[in-house]
Amino acid sequence: MSTAGVLLLALILDAALGEPRWLWSRAPHPAVLMGNLIGWCDKTFNTGDLRRIKGALVMLSLGVLSLLLGAILSAFGWAVEMIIAAMLLAQKSLVEHVGAVAKALRHSTDAGRASVAMIVGRDTAEMDEPAIARSAIESAAENLSDGVIAPAFWFLIGGLPLLLLYKITNTADSMIGYRTPRHEAFGWAAARFDDLLNLIPARLSAVLITLPYGLLSKLPDIRNEARKHRSPNAGWPEAAMARALGVAVSGPRSYEGALADFPFVNESGRKSLSANDIEAACRALWVTWGVFAALVFALWLVGF
Repeated sequence: MSTAGVLLLALILDAALGEPRWLWSRAPHPAVLMGNLIGWCDKTFNTGDLRRIKGALVMLSLGVLSLLLGAILSAFGWAVEMIIAAMLLAQKSLVEHVGAVAKALRHSTDAGRASVAMIVGRDTAEMDEPAIARSAIESAAENLSDGVIAPAFWFLIGGLPLLLLYKITNTADSMIGYRTPRHEAFGWAAARFDDLLNLIPARLSAVLITLPYGLLSKLPDIRNEARKHRSPNAGWPEAAMARALGVAVSGPRSYEGALADFPFVNESGRKSLSANDIEAACRALWVTWGVFAALVFALWLVGF
C-alpha cells in the first residue's frame, strides 16, 4: 500500500479510537517510552561542562536510533506502520483535552483553571474566563500542528523512520528545550532541531486552517501576526486559528509568578472569550482534520 494510503488509514484509526484507556492502562504508550528515555539522558548527561555538546550528541544518538527503529518496524509491513502511525497521532485526544476545558469552564472558573492547567505550562491560578479560553485555543492550534500535521507530514515524506525522528525530537523539545539554567545549553540542540522540523508543518497547518474558512487571502496578514509570537513556528497555526474564530490570542500571561508581556496575535479580534469559543476551536480542529484527510486521500489516488 502507498504511503498516503497507510497514513489515511492511520488518521482514521486515530480519529476513531484516540488513546483507549483499556490499552494504555496496560501497556506504556510509545510517547511515554520516549519521554522516559529522554529523561534518563537528561539525568545522565546533563552535568558538568560542555553541556551544549553533550546535548547535541544525545540528540544525534536519539535521531539515529529513531531512524533505525523506524526502518526495522517498517519491514513488518503496512499494517504495522499504520498502527504505529495511529499511536503517534493525536487528533481525537487533542479535541478531548481541549473540549474538557470548555466543559469544566461551563461548570465554574475554578474548574476551568484546573482543566486548562493540564494542557498549558503557564500559571493558571489567577486566570479569568477569557484567559482560560484563550489558553485552550492556543493549545488547540499549536498541538494541531505538533501532534497531527507535523508527524503526518514527516510520515508522508519518509515513512516511520522520519515519523519517529520527528516524535523523539518534539518530545525532547517539550522536556528539555527550555531557556532555563538547567536546560538552556543541554536542550539547545533539541529546541533548534524541533524548530527546523516544524518549519514546513507549522505553515502548512496555517494553510489547512484557513482553507475551509475562506481565509487564504489573509495568509500575508497571518504571516505578519505569526512574527509577533515568541516561537518561530507556533505563531502560524495560532494566528490562523485566531483569524478563523475572529478572536485575539497570546497576550500577557504569567510563568512561575513572573508576568510576561507578550503581544496579542490578531489583536483586533474579540478578547472577551468563553467556553463557546473553545468549542468553536474544537470544531475547527475537526474541520481542519477533514481538509487534511481529503488532501491525503487525493495523494493516495495519484499513487503517492
